[in-house]
Amino acid sequence: QVHLVESGGGEVQAGGSLGLSCAASVTISSLKNVGWYRQGPGQERQLVADILGDGIIRYHDSVKGRFILSGDNAKNTLYLQMNNLKPEDTADYYCYAVQRITSWNVEYWGPGTQVTVSS
Repeated sequence: QVHLVESGGGEVQAGGSLGLSCAASVTISSLKNVGWYRQGPGQERQLVADILGDGIIRYHDSVKGRFILSGDNAKNTLYLQMNNLKPEDTADYYCYAVQRITSWNVEYWGPGTQVTVSS
């Protein structure tokens, strides 16, 4: 079982920056996929950024050039640096991970952290 705990959310004005952290109970590199989703008010959950097992990092088009995903295996922590934030980035942000167990892919989610961007 993988436990994920997010931190770093808060309120910021448009144009500002926030850094999110996701502490995992296992080494990040041991996971098949790991990353961040978000869900804004009245919206469906959408992928923000993730790292695939082959090392490829994916970003949602709306955050490309503004958000940076990184990980620290020594600290079992995934980071999301969010720059030039916009009001439309307001959402609950969730860390997620996929662990390969034999032939199964098992998903895990953190409880989420709220990000509010004011105009």
